[in-house]
Amino acid sequence: MTTKVAIIASNGSLFDAYKVFNTATAAASDAEVGIFFTFERLNLIHKEAHKQLPIPAGNEHFEEGFKWENVPSIPELVEMAQELGVKIIACQMTMDVMSLDKDQFIEGIEVGGAASFIHYASDANISLTF
Repeated sequence: MTTKVAIIASNGSLFDAYKVFNTATAAASDAEVGIFFTFERLNLIHKEAHKQLPIPAGNEHFEEGFKWENVPSIPELVEMAQELGVKIIACQMTMDVMSLDKDQFIEGIEVGGAASFIHYASDANISLTF
C-alpha cells in the first residue's frame, strides 16, 4: 500500500516555499504527493515569481546560511519535486479571479478546483497545510 500525502500551499514567503517543497520532495521518495496551490501561493509555481521570493524582513541572515549549507534554491527544489513525480495543482478559481493563464506557470502543472483536490486528498494518509 502506497502512502499518499496531500499538501495545501496557502502561504507564500520564501520560508513557506522551503517548507512545502522540502516536505514534498522528502515524502515523494516513499509516497505519492500532491500539492494544491491557492490564492497568492500561486507565486510559488509562477514562472518568474518563484525565482524571486523575498526573505521575510528581519531574517536576511538566513540567505548566507542557505548559501553556506548549499541549500537548493526554490527553482531547484521545484524541479526535484517534479522529477520525483509530485503532482502540482494550481487552483482554477484563483487563476480565474486573478486573470492568470496556465502558460504563466512552470511546465507540468495541473489546474483544478478545490473539489478536485478534495477528491485527491480523500484517501491521503497524511494531509498538511503550509
